[in-house]
Amino acid sequence: MLRNPVILNAVPLTRETAMPVYSMTGYASAQHSTASNTPENETRSLPIAQLGIEIRSVNSRFLDLSFRMPEDLRQFEPVLRDLLNAKLKRGKVEVRASIEASSSSGVPEPTAKLLQRLNSAQDTVKSWLPQAQSLAVADVLRFAAAEQSGSRDWSADVVPLAEKALKELLSARQREGARLATMLNGHVAQLRALAEQAGPLVPQLVAQQRQRFLDRWQEAMALSDGATLPEAAQDRALTEATAFAIRIDVAEELTRLNSHLDEIERLLKKGGEVGKRLDFLIQELHREANTMGSKSSALELTHISVDMKVLIEQMREQVQNLE
Repeated sequence: MLRNPVILNAVPLTRETAMPVYSMTGYASAQHSTASNTPENETRSLPIAQLGIEIRSVNSRFLDLSFRMPEDLRQFEPVLRDLLNAKLKRGKVEVRASIEASSSSGVPEPTAKLLQRLNSAQDTVKSWLPQAQSLAVADVLRFAAAEQSGSRDWSADVVPLAEKALKELLSARQREGARLATMLNGHVAQLRALAEQAGPLVPQLVAQQRQRFLDRWQEAMALSDGATLPEAAQDRALTEATAFAIRIDVAEELTRLNSHLDEIERLLKKGGEVGKRLDFLIQELHREANTMGSKSSALELTHISVDMKVLIEQMREQVQNLE
């Protein structure tokens, strides 16, 4: 008798919250055009430049981040790395950032301060190297473009643009994950149908083999001189039939297979980080299908085992893309 039955209801039942299933494959890009003023002349704007960020993601066992960006943006790599680590769990992710000057920006205009520095540097060089060539106009314009690019402050643009690209990447990975989950559920349904076909075959095979053993022993007894008792022969036939039934019985494999399929459906419904768990379950499914094939003594059961392994291998390729 329960002393305190109220305790049974003390812990409320919790329901798992469904989350999206994310793929590790995705692509996103974002661009932003900007122009700022030079410190020397607040009324003159720098040429318009376009900041672009691309994020590519493919499958990987762990989270592998790589960055390709110009030196002007290299300082933002730690911030971007923290941003990606907070949102992504697995995948080989490549981040590319670029700065491109707009074609409509025209020729960069050198400032007076830059021209003074270049002229002073040229005088110093020629005082030591009289044969050195003078600066050309193209050289001055190149220095002017470098100065204008370096004087930009990208701190207000890089992180928001990266967040926008990351949001698009997560949306792309979610759409791909939903597509893969639908395909996996379809394969689960096909595996269940094959398991239902395999179940009734085993009792039929056992009954057929039992009758075959009895027929053979009866034929042997008809040809013998009666040294072996008929009862002993019949018992031996039943023993052999029983051993055969044990060898070909796949009920345990079918039970475990259906249990793994139930867990796969539960994980796909739950969502979240399910890739590694699903990969383990796929290995177990393959193990059960292999065991069924090794125990098979009929062509029909062999065909079912082969069809199962084909479906499981397709599921393995799809699961390897899930986060």
